[in-house]
Amino acid sequence: MNQSTTPNRLIHEKSPYLLQHAFNPVDWRPWGKEAHEKARAENKPIFLSVGYSTCHWCHVMEKESFSNPEIAEILNKNFIPIKLDREERPDIDKIYMTAVQAMSGRGGWPLNVFLTPDLKPFYGGTYFPPEPKWGMQGFPQLLNRIADLWLKEKNGIEADAERISEALKEMLDGPATFPDLDLALLDRALSAFEGSFDPEHFGFGGAPKFPVPGNQAFLLRVFKRTKNSKAEEMALQTLKAMAAGGIYDHLGGGFHRYSTDSFWRLPHFEKMLYDNAQLAVNYLEAYQISQDPLFLEIAEETLGYVLRDMTSPEGAFYSAEDADSLPTAKDSHKSLNQAGEKSEGLFYLWDETEIRNVLGLSADIFCRRYGIIPEGNLSNGGDGEFEGKNILYIAESLDQTARHFGLTISEAETKIQSAKKRLLEVRSKRTRPLRDEKIISSWNGLMISAFSRAYEATGNPKYLDAAKKAASFIRENLYLPESKALVHSSSVNPSLNEGFSDDYAFMAQGLLDLYEAGGDESHLSWALELAEKMIKDFAAPYGGFYLSSEKAKSGVLHRVMDLADSVEPCSSSIGASVLLRLSLILDRADLKNAAMKTLRRFSGLMNERPLSLSHMLAAFQLSLSKPVLIAIAGKIDSKEGQALLSEIRRHFIPNRAIVFIPENASTSLLPSLFKEMKSSSGKTTVFVCRDLSCQNPATTVAELSKLLSQTLD
Repeated sequence: MNQSTTPNRLIHEKSPYLLQHAFNPVDWRPWGKEAHEKARAENKPIFLSVGYSTCHWCHVMEKESFSNPEIAEILNKNFIPIKLDREERPDIDKIYMTAVQAMSGRGGWPLNVFLTPDLKPFYGGTYFPPEPKWGMQGFPQLLNRIADLWLKEKNGIEADAERISEALKEMLDGPATFPDLDLALLDRALSAFEGSFDPEHFGFGGAPKFPVPGNQAFLLRVFKRTKNSKAEEMALQTLKAMAAGGIYDHLGGGFHRYSTDSFWRLPHFEKMLYDNAQLAVNYLEAYQISQDPLFLEIAEETLGYVLRDMTSPEGAFYSAEDADSLPTAKDSHKSLNQAGEKSEGLFYLWDETEIRNVLGLSADIFCRRYGIIPEGNLSNGGDGEFEGKNILYIAESLDQTARHFGLTISEAETKIQSAKKRLLEVRSKRTRPLRDEKIISSWNGLMISAFSRAYEATGNPKYLDAAKKAASFIRENLYLPESKALVHSSSVNPSLNEGFSDDYAFMAQGLLDLYEAGGDESHLSWALELAEKMIKDFAAPYGGFYLSSEKAKSGVLHRVMDLADSVEPCSSSIGASVLLRLSLILDRADLKNAAMKTLRRFSGLMNERPLSLSHMLAAFQLSLSKPVLIAIAGKIDSKEGQALLSEIRRHFIPNRAIVFIPENASTSLLPSLFKEMKSSSGKTTVFVCRDLSCQNPATTVAELSKLLSQTLD
C-alpha cells in the first residue's frame, strides 16, 4: 500500500494532523461549508474522522486503512470524507464524541462517525481494523454495509439520526434543574474520591490510569481547608507514585499521557503540553504543603523539559510530542508510510546491554536504581511489542541503592546523576518523535500559570521570563485587538476562527498568576478584559460557558458546553475560579455573581459525578473560603521587597490574592481600598486582609511571618 503521489485538499491546511493525511488516496476535505454543501448536493452521508497529530491509533488507522487504495475507493464513491483536527475544533469533537460514547459505550481517538448531510450522527466508533479481528468487523465491510443501508433504508437512517440528535442535545445541555449549593457537597465528593482511590498503587480507578491533575488540586485544597489528612495522603501518594513510575521521563523530565497499567509503569508515550503544565503546578503545590524536595525536583525537571524541547524560538509553547518514533535517522515529520515504520516508545526504551555499554562501571548502580534487567522489565506488557526492552522507573529508594553498594546517599546520587546525563546525551541522538508545533492559546495559558507559579516557589527569574515571553507571543500573534478576541491556534486563519471559551479562561488564569508573580498590572488588565469577553460571548443563560461563541454556531449541529473536567479542565470550572479571583482583587460584585451562577449551574453534576468535576469542586471551595487579600506597597524589586514576597510565597494559600500597589496609585485599575494603602517610611509594606478585615501592616519578614500565621490559622 502506497501513498498517493497527488495530494488531496488537506495539502492546503496548516494543521500537522491534517497534513499527515494530505497524501492519502482518500479524497479528504476539511470541515467546512464546501464539504457540507457537497454532501447535501450529492445526497451522500459524511464520513467524519477526528484525531490529532500525536495520536498513536490515528497513525495506525492512517497506515492500515486511509493509505489503502481499495478502502479509499469505497470511501470516495459512497461518502463525503472529512478530516478534523480535534485540537483545532474541540467543539465539534465534543459533539460527536458524546454521540459515539452514547451509541457504543466507548470513546477515544481516532473518532470515526457517520453523519447525514445535515450533520446528524447515525453510527460511529473509534479504531476500525482493515479486516475482521478482535470481534470487530473489518472497516471495508462496515463501509459497504453502511453505504448499502443508505441506499435502501435512507429514510429510516435519517429518522434515527433525528432521534439521536435530539437526545444528544439533552446530553450536551446537562441537567435542567440545579440543586442548592451546600458544604455537604464537598464531603460527599471527598467520600467519592476515597471510594475510587487505589490504596496499593495510588491514583484513582484502575488501568488505564490517567494523572488527572484536577484530582490532586481538589484534594490539596480540601486538606488546606479542613486539615483532613486522608485528602493530603491521597494527593501526595499519587504524586509520588507517578514520579516513580515509567509514566515520568526520568532522563528528560515531563510526563507521558497515561499509564496503560494500574501501577504507573508502562505509559502511552505521548507527551501533552496541558498535562505537563497542570502536573508541574500539582508538584509545586505539594512542595509548598510538605516541603519535600522531591516535589520541587519533579516540577523543575518537568519545566526544564518544556524549556528545552517544547518552547518555540519566540517563547510560545508547542502542543505535544508523539508516542511513536523511527528506529533510524529518517525524517519523522512525514507521515508514517512516507517515512518508514514507526514504533511506540522507541525513543524512551532501552536494552540492558546498551545501558552497560554507555555507562561501563556505573551501570550496576544505575540499573539497580531504575529496575533495568537483561530480559527487559516490560516483557509482559504491550502484547509483546516491548519484549526485551526496559523503561526507567524507581525500583528502590536511593538510600537502599546506596547501602547496597556501600556508598553514602550523596555519593550514590552523584553517580546516578552523572549516568542520567550521559544516557540523555545518547538518547538525544535518536530520532525524536514528531513534535506538534501548533501554538494553542488555552494550553499556553496553562503553561504560563505553571512558570509563574514556579517563579513564586523558587525565585528563579528564568521561569518568570518564560511566562512573560509566552504571554507576549499570544498577545502579538493570537490576539485581535480590534475585537479583543483570542485566536485558538496558530494553525487556523485568525480572521475565520476566533478562540473558544477555554482559551479565554485558561489565558486569564495564566495572566492572573503572572500578575501575582511579577506585579505587572498590564497582565491584570488583560486578564480582566479576557474575562469580560468570556462572559459577553460565551456565557449560557443558566450559568457556565459554551465552548464556542454565537458567531461560531454556523455549520455546527449544537452549541455545546463542556460538562466535565477530565485531563483538561472545562472552561466553566477555570472560568468560575478566575472570576472569583478577579472579583476579590477588583471588588467587582458582577464578576462574583457570574462565578456563583456557574457554580449553581453545575451543582447537580458535582453531586452526581464529583470525580469528573474536580476543578469545579476546587472553585466551589474557593467561593466558600474567607478570602485572603495581600497588598504590597512600595518597591518589590528591592532586597527587602523580595524577602517579603518570598515569605508570602512560601505558604500554600489557595484562597489568596496578591495585589501590587503602584507608586502612582491614581492611575491603577485597583479599587480605592488599595489606593489608600501606602508604604511606611519608604519601606516596602505588606497589608494582610481577611474577610474584609485588615491587620496592622508589616515591613519585616518576622512581622509578616507572625501576621500570616495569625491570619491563616
